[in-house]
Amino acid sequence: MEVLTRTHRNVLYISLNGELDEKTAEYTRLALEQIMFNAKASQIVIDLANLSFMDSTGIGVLLGRYKKMKDRGIPIYITNPSVQAERIFQMTGLYKIMPKIKGAIL
Repeated sequence: MEVLTRTHRNVLYISLNGELDEKTAEYTRLALEQIMFNAKASQIVIDLANLSFMDSTGIGVLLGRYKKMKDRGIPIYITNPSVQAERIFQMTGLYKIMPKIKGAIL
């Protein structure tokens, strides 16, 4: 798993590259927490274009970060989901709490 970031106009862009599963969940969770809590952003956009696989553990990682950012009043948006990620977000209703937006490539 590779986590890339940039900030532009008070928006934190995060790109997840690789697989988000049981093997990479702890690393990804820690990386996202450090990035999100240290950023001076009013919103976060997570780009999933290069996320090749995500299982229920990965969903838990994203949900946990959503809850922590919600407590701070910072919304999270999803962009460029892979076909597999799109299916998961639609089936689980995650787009209701982390809406999908167009564009925003890192």
